Amino acid sequence: MDAHPAIETRELTKVYGSGNTEVVAMRDASLAVHQGEVAALLGPSGAGKSTFLTAVGLINPPTSGQILIGGQLVMDGPSARTNLRTFRRNHIGYVFQKSNLIPFLSACENVQVAMELNGFTPRQARTRAMTLLDELGVADRADHSPAMLSGGQQQRVAVARALANQPSVLLADEPTAALDSHRGRQVMELFRRVAHTHGTGVVVVTHDHRALDVFDTMYEMEDGIISMVSKAVIGSP
Repeated sequence: MDAHPAIETRELTKVYGSGNTEVVAMRDASLAVHQGEVAALLGPSGAGKSTFLTAVGLINPPTSGQILIGGQLVMDGPSARTNLRTFRRNHIGYVFQKSNLIPFLSACENVQVAMELNGFTPRQARTRAMTLLDELGVADRADHSPAMLSGGQQQRVAVARALANQPSVLLADEPTAALDSHRGRQVMELFRRVAHTHGTGVVVVTHDHRALDVFDTMYEMEDGIISMVSKAVIGSP
């Protein structure tokens, strides 16, 4: 097991409003996801799952609690301990419910742009983008626009883009919500392969109970509180 979890949260709380309008969206939410581990975060709508994910993704800071990425303290309550934009670009990949691909760029260019923003030359970026697209089974669609791709293919390109800068953490928010059962399972299996192949810590927020067997660990979130449901032996079939 790695010395430090890829993701560790300690008693994260998020409060919106104050007084009579106060809403506690997340309460003392703690978990640890290790390198090479893919974890599901389950729970009903309004449970706080997206609030948790945007906090860990350094988009929406917590009111209190700590976030550590690779053992480094990144957030201490609402206070950043590093440059969040740079840290997020280098260490965190994010996959949304919709692929959010740039419509006027090809599949390959959508992956390339993430790397070019991070200092890669166009040639370096294209080489790595093609490697990722090939690994994810969509290299033959590299020069197609998003409109020419199926929903499952778009999500695979979105995963490639999220992996472009070799993040230690991959976060996915309802990534199969718009997919049918077959394509949804393919995407879930893809996250497992990414975690185990790249050593990435992966957290997937999902309502989809059709493919829970792909996860190493499952957490349940309700009323802003996280509890572990099950944990497998990492690397077991």
